[in-house]
Amino acid sequence: MTGAHAKGRTIAVVSSKRQIRVGDVLIGGGAPVAVQTMTKTETANLPETMAQIHRVAEAGADLVRVAVPRNEDVEALKTIVRDSPIPIIADIHFNHTLAIKAIEAGAHCIRLNPGNIGGPEKVAEVVATAKQYEVPIRVGVNSGSLPKHLREMEFTDPVGALVAAAEETVALMESLDFGDFKVSMKSTSVPNTIASNRLLSQRIDYPLHLGVTEAGTKWTGSLKSAVGLGTLLADGIGDTVRISLSTFHAEEEVKVAFEILKALKLREKGPVLIACPTCGRLQFDMDSVVQEVEHRLQAYDDPIEVSVLGCAVNGIGEARHADFGITGAKDAGMIFSKGEPLKKVKTSELVDELFKEIDRYYASGKQVLRNEAEAAEATQWLSENEDLSAMTPERLAQMEKDKAAEQADTLAAEAEVAEKAFVDESSSPTAGRRFSRSA
Repeated sequence: MTGAHAKGRTIAVVSSKRQIRVGDVLIGGGAPVAVQTMTKTETANLPETMAQIHRVAEAGADLVRVAVPRNEDVEALKTIVRDSPIPIIADIHFNHTLAIKAIEAGAHCIRLNPGNIGGPEKVAEVVATAKQYEVPIRVGVNSGSLPKHLREMEFTDPVGALVAAAEETVALMESLDFGDFKVSMKSTSVPNTIASNRLLSQRIDYPLHLGVTEAGTKWTGSLKSAVGLGTLLADGIGDTVRISLSTFHAEEEVKVAFEILKALKLREKGPVLIACPTCGRLQFDMDSVVQEVEHRLQAYDDPIEVSVLGCAVNGIGEARHADFGITGAKDAGMIFSKGEPLKKVKTSELVDELFKEIDRYYASGKQVLRNEAEAAEATQWLSENEDLSAMTPERLAQMEKDKAAEQADTLAAEAEVAEKAFVDESSSPTAGRRFSRSA
């Protein structure tokens, strides 16, 4: 499947069969994986809440959730929905009347956990209002808030408990003749999150919202989320994601989500930085160079690939696909594009010259401008600095090609010999001739 999206180009799409619409964002049914986050502010504090919403939208968020635990938050919701650049999801717990009020206030979607909202009757009231206003619902199941009858099962079969709770929720929504919903099933355990979503995806065709709940700090939470969500998305499971980090900067969650999607080629947003891990061959301060390149790339929206290599030992083969790149040594380095040398520059000027080339590229309508004299000088520098014995991807490929050609020649020769050897007396006798095959 393919799909288009306002924020970033979609390379591939994973999707559930059913589709819902949250504001102007499609989820499931062939749509790109949607990125969402949640504000960290008190929702009723309009200036701070709106400022954060604008920051996450600028970072690329497709959706944003706000907590609605009080009537004051419902009142603020009216203004937030009106002024937000992206659709708003109202996060409701315990009080079903707040869910109804949030729908009436204009929320584009509500998040509801049937396990803590007060029973099927109250869920039915919320669903009736959602139907009236044509508002979708995210029904959530968390390992920390399972229905009472499944809490013991959590200790013996946590995956089974999560899936059972989710299936019960789906059955409840269907019994109310309501299909405009997505399902979220989260755990603090990465293996349980993966296993339960894999199992549930085989049993329902509603859109799935992915996340590792209470994942942790930006460091640990990002890693856990990348493993959990990345595994599922690579399996073709998941339609929308949220990274749950212990940070007051909600935009950081969005950035992590996009890095995961970019790594899987599911979404493109902004530049991709490729950088070698450094080793004992390094002769310049690559750490500072990489950080500066990464920082300056934030000013670009296009999904350009930029590579930073710490030395010329492997040539530029490992980053041949990069739109632009640099490789350096103690006193000088080289700027290249798509594997071809562009210019040799002083190491201290590598970053500035790199971005001059990138800006020239965009100013010329995405054309790489090459000065043949500078390119020749860069090629000469590369030949003097690269290790011709290093097993680069190009050299390995050439070795494999040469070996394949050699094997093909050998097989052809053997076939010719075999064909000749097949000729015998019965098919072509030698009687009366000047030679004998036995001689």
